[in-house]
Amino acid sequence: MPGSDRFVALEGCFNFRDLGGRVTRSGQRVRTGRLFRSDALHHMTPADVSRVRDALGVRTVVDLRSGVEREAEAPAALCAPPVTLHHVPLFDRERTGAGSAASLSLGQLYALMLQFAREQIVRTVGILTESEAPAVFHCAAGKDRTGVVAAVLLGALDVSDEVIVEDYADTRRSLDRIVARLRESDSYGYVFEELPPETLHAEPATMEELLAHVRSRYGSMQGYLREAGVADTAFDRLAERLLE
Repeated sequence: MPGSDRFVALEGCFNFRDLGGRVTRSGQRVRTGRLFRSDALHHMTPADVSRVRDALGVRTVVDLRSGVEREAEAPAALCAPPVTLHHVPLFDRERTGAGSAASLSLGQLYALMLQFAREQIVRTVGILTESEAPAVFHCAAGKDRTGVVAAVLLGALDVSDEVIVEDYADTRRSLDRIVARLRESDSYGYVFEELPPETLHAEPATMEELLAHVRSRYGSMQGYLREAGVADTAFDRLAERLLE
């Protein structure tokens, strides 16, 4: 399945796509129509909501944005019954300046995310594992926080690094429109002022750097999750739900 076929054409979201179709090292395939990743859902139009809720059957939403971001934006129309919203902010504090962030590569920032948001990432994986119906997780651009969670999930399913990198880089198709939208928002001015220039890109090398760190520090994404306390039974459940 080409990367472009994974994108769900919506009017308000530019990076809503299916994690399905990826092949694991053992030759199994990630089920389509079960798990989606996206940029900010509050931009969805009524037609978008109808497609995602009624046609795709999404019933679980995990919002990875901070409380500050959520307060600054309109609530997502999708996140109302019968859809259940889980707010799991990977970072949920007032922004106090990026400090040394601009001196780090984006891959290094992702590695710090794995470290400092470990509890939230594990919680997110648990929610998505236990969701019986299709689910979506998202942040603002659907690239950084969402990209890290997607890498963890695909790695937990034993998808190869090369395929995880491909999934990350697929964001490039929509990135110009995403960046233009962020530039228009008062909430995300700091992205252009304080974070590394790489933040505006989705280059394969960024995810390759993160995955190299994971191999060196944890052995694999499964090793990362095990060190965080995830039991083998959870991996079995994730595979049962998402692999065919």
